[in-house]
Amino acid sequence: MSDHFVVTSPLDPRAAPLVEDLIREYDQRYGTLFSTGGAREEVFRYPPDYFAAPNGTFLLLIRDGETIGGGAFMRYDDDTAEFKRIWTRADLRRQGLAQRIVTELEAQAVALGYTRVYLTTGFRQPEAKGLYLGLGYRPLFDPDLPPELYATLPFEKHIGALAGRPGSTPLKQPAENFEAAAKAAVAAKVAKNEQVARQSGEIRAGAAS
Repeated sequence: MSDHFVVTSPLDPRAAPLVEDLIREYDQRYGTLFSTGGAREEVFRYPPDYFAAPNGTFLLLIRDGETIGGGAFMRYDDDTAEFKRIWTRADLRRQGLAQRIVTELEAQAVALGYTRVYLTTGFRQPEAKGLYLGLGYRPLFDPDLPPELYATLPFEKHIGALAGRPGSTPLKQPAENFEAAAKAAVAAKVAKNEQVARQSGEIRAGAAS
């Protein structure tokens, strides 16, 4: 048995198991709660070049020629990488693979000059919440409150030259109820989609000039 990481692109055919399983799992947990297009719309809303150097990375964990895990990050701001698409094959979970993937993503982010990681997970993914807490990520929410009052759960962690520095980002405020939290999460996704569209347009315009 031989495991190795491959830095590649979301368009790599070897990424198909990651992409399709993420879509399946997100749809099972959330359906169209956050988007009328469901998980497929969410997974494909970022252009592949967002996950390429010098701003990002997309990697797969390969075992004996098969994709068993993966993850990615893109630029959040000048100092911060936003982790996305962290996945391990369902039949191989609880074996430490996700921890290895996050650790490798951190190393790749440091290599590109980032000193902070930002990420979010959903309120119906307690195993992901436990993973990030166990890896030293600071919750940007009150973990003692019901997670549905946040809908999405943000985390941060300093890495590289700033590893170990305490985070200082203000905590996300809980909503009054789940309906309000879900509405706020949808509004945030709409705003993010608009930002992505603007940035993609700028990238295309720059490439054409």
